[in-house]
Amino acid sequence: MPLKVFNTLSRKLEAIRPINPKEIRMYTCGPTVYDTAHIGNMRTFMFEDLLKRYLLYKGFQVLHVMNITDVDDRTIERAQTENQSREDITDQYTRLFLEDMETLNILPADHLPRATEFIPQMVESIKILIEKRHAYQTDEGSIYFDVSSYPDYGCLARLDAEELRPGERVADDSYEKEEARDFALWKAHKPSDGDNAWPSPWGKGRPGWHIECSVMSTHFLGEHFDIHCGGVDNIFPHHENEIAQSKCLSDTPFANLWIHGEHLIVDGRKMSKSLGNYYTLRDILDEKLPPEAVRYTLLATNYRQKLNFTFEKVRESQKAINRLRELARRLEAVPSSQEGSDMEPPDRAVEISLDDDLNIAGALGAIFSWAKDLFSYMDNDNLSYASAQTSLKALRRYDTIFGVVYFNLESDLEQELKALIMAREQARQAHDWEKADAIREELRSKGIIIEDTPTGTVWKKG
Repeated sequence: MPLKVFNTLSRKLEAIRPINPKEIRMYTCGPTVYDTAHIGNMRTFMFEDLLKRYLLYKGFQVLHVMNITDVDDRTIERAQTENQSREDITDQYTRLFLEDMETLNILPADHLPRATEFIPQMVESIKILIEKRHAYQTDEGSIYFDVSSYPDYGCLARLDAEELRPGERVADDSYEKEEARDFALWKAHKPSDGDNAWPSPWGKGRPGWHIECSVMSTHFLGEHFDIHCGGVDNIFPHHENEIAQSKCLSDTPFANLWIHGEHLIVDGRKMSKSLGNYYTLRDILDEKLPPEAVRYTLLATNYRQKLNFTFEKVRESQKAINRLRELARRLEAVPSSQEGSDMEPPDRAVEISLDDDLNIAGALGAIFSWAKDLFSYMDNDNLSYASAQTSLKALRRYDTIFGVVYFNLESDLEQELKALIMAREQARQAHDWEKADAIREELRSKGIIIEDTPTGTVWKKG
């Protein structure tokens, strides 16, 4: 069964059918590195990670490109505010972004190009658009895309043609829908840009934001590729402008599928610094919440639904992960001599759900229902060793999609906790039951539950 996703361009579910068999070429809009990414940004990168992981699970090769926007209005403004070079600012926030991605177990892209690495190619693309009469030069040396030259402009954002105002220009990289009009491909240098300028046939300047992604995506993926992703805030103007300039450059379909993730809200309200509910990943981890629980929370709501983020939801996510980890521990403990019933893993139910526009609630529901039955069988010593091993393999297989059960598992217990567990075991061996019980209570206060089994002491998070 093919995976179907909602294509923003057609406004309907469409099957992912790769242009090249067995390979999916995918572009995801990466960060503009002028600040630390907030959890709304991370929610978008998380849904893209789920999509990528599921495509890999289904046996596709995935060629994934994510850009780094290291020159635009905001990066220059931030550098000036901090009295630093743009390079230093963008290097700093690129490093922090990549650390956050690793912390959340998000698979890295195959290519992570920076916009400033492709400015000569951007200049060449702009020259072609001018030659084809899709762009024009202003008196000060800026180049604008002529929206009226592309009849399908507005197809992605469903703009009314009467809203467009040909001949009027907007220089900002980002703007509101009602301002839809000719947009900058090349910005002539002005004093406020400082040293952020590159040579071109029209004088020194810098590229506009939108041409950057068109050039970087097609450089690595070709002029026609499978999937373009981003948040719903990218639909207009960024992705609309990408489509217009890219199709005018090469007269090809550009990307077949446009997939967008919905916004994240916090405690039922739009995330905002003024409301005090604006969080980065580091803010959340400072609350002693595990990264795998944050990952689960960002994944567990379908990408086309608004996600209401709360700290309580993260704590509930950790309980769900703990149950799956306890399942893994119990399955590993089934003795090789044990006979009993066999249970089939819910592969079909998981895949049917995820094939339906990444219906993650359905997939997780099938897994937890299966886990409940497995616990019941094991409680009655009625699960065969062969079925336990099959179930373990299935759990690991599902976790290649979700990335929460086995991720960060080895680092869950800090050295201090490991030392306490060892000290308790030594106290038990010395029959110092009072000390052993005191250590058990100390561990319980730290959220660690100790169980003494015939095969030794095991622990789990409470």
